[in-house]
Amino acid sequence: MTDQLNIGIIGGAGYTGGELLRILLHHPFVNVQFVHSKSHAGKPVWTTHTDLLGDTDLLFSGDDLAALVAQDGLDALFLCSGHGASVTFMAEHDISDDIAVIDLSADFRDEHDDFVYGLPELQRERIQEATRIANPGCFATSIQLALLPLAKAGKLTDDVQVSAITGSTGAGQALSPTTHFTWRNNNVSIYKAFSHQHLAEIRQSLTMLDPDFSHAINFVPYRGDFTRGIMANVYTPFSGTLDEAKALYRTYYADQPFTHLSDSPIDVKQVVNTNKCFLHLELHEGQLLITSVIDNLTKGASGQAVQNMNLIFGLPEDTGLKLKSVAF
Repeated sequence: MTDQLNIGIIGGAGYTGGELLRILLHHPFVNVQFVHSKSHAGKPVWTTHTDLLGDTDLLFSGDDLAALVAQDGLDALFLCSGHGASVTFMAEHDISDDIAVIDLSADFRDEHDDFVYGLPELQRERIQEATRIANPGCFATSIQLALLPLAKAGKLTDDVQVSAITGSTGAGQALSPTTHFTWRNNNVSIYKAFSHQHLAEIRQSLTMLDPDFSHAINFVPYRGDFTRGIMANVYTPFSGTLDEAKALYRTYYADQPFTHLSDSPIDVKQVVNTNKCFLHLELHEGQLLITSVIDNLTKGASGQAVQNMNLIFGLPEDTGLKLKSVAF
């Protein structure tokens, strides 16, 4: 397609809304029709997302949501409000089936109410036929991309161990005791060990590929003292050689534009500000270690949401997403 897509963003004042704007304002086939925020209504979007000064004259809209989503010509709607708000929004508004809805919250990741789980590396074909997308969580994206090839090959034969660290933007824009600079700086902490909410969607995806998978996923998440990015270190027994493992991963991701296997050790800065996932494999006495790095706000949220939009509307998957990392 070559026509412009008219896009609306709800909850546009937060981190994911800001990332969406940064990408969509430079997307060749997108017109941002409105950015809704009750708390910032009437203000220029650049007063909140200050790096967008000079890029747009858009104002945050505080208008009645029912009127906004009923506008003629609206093609897609991104829901960027907090968890729990999207399910309420969908219940209160009659959104036409002609409008694609891409939800960045956790509300529909179990695929109820006709939502499709939007991990392109897992189910691209279903996404292409969908009009309702539940965008994956950031930790879930990084960890799943580390494990999907093993699940597909039936090689997840034992418990999976995961330790992963995320930047402070993963906690959202609202201040809390663990997001203040004085607490976060020069500090690392564990939270939600073995009980993180992303475990459910990770298991859901693995069992899509391997219905017999029933082993434990022991996940210990860390808060890091940096702003953006995730590094997940995942290990599990593997009965094969390192070359055999690499062949599995290269085959699985051969047609995926954003997930790449590196023969050299990887780091977070290689992917910050991009929609890429880099993977690195090592084999240690029968344990396969998979390191996975993504940017939690792009591949882990807004970039993946745009990737899903591209798939829905028949655009090349990487349109608007050829972004350079902040590698130095």
